[in-house]
Order: sequence, then C-alpha cells, then structure tokens
Amino acid sequence: MTVALMWEARAVAGRGEELLAWVREQPLAAEPLRRETLRAPQDRVLVITWWDASYDAELPELPEPDAELVTRGVHRWRFEAVAGG
Repeated sequence: MTVALMWEARAVAGRGEELLAWVREQPLAAEPLRRETLRAPQDRVLVITWWDASYDAELPELPEPDAELVTRGVHRWRFEAVAGG
C-alpha cells in the first residue's frame, strides 16, 4: 500500500522564502519513495511524501517550524492510494 503524508504551513508575511529554505533543509529519519515540495500564494509551503507502508504505520514527519516563522500550527493529513487511480 502507498501512503501519502501532507505537511502544510503558512509563513509570516514576507517570510515564504525562508520557510521554503527551512523545509528543504529538514531531513527525515527514513527515505520516502518520493518527496515533493510546493508553494502557493500567501507564503504557504506544502510537502508531500509517499511511503510504501500501511495507513497506520509509524512514519517520520517534518517537525513544526519555529513559531516566529509561521502564522499558525502546521496542518497535517494522511492519505492512502486508491487502486485504479
């Protein structure tokens, strides 16, 4: 089964590039099948990692950035791939 973890944060206004750089520097304790980093207006950054694991598996996740860098706590979601796509 493939599980996708999504991590999304919104930087303090004008600090989106700093948040993006911070995210790119964060290692994970294990290597996912794939890791993709995206950004959006309002200084938001999204990271999606894909894992060959069960839905409830213990998987490494990105940490919370320093509170001074973000406007709110990180949002996290977990999804499983659906057969037939």
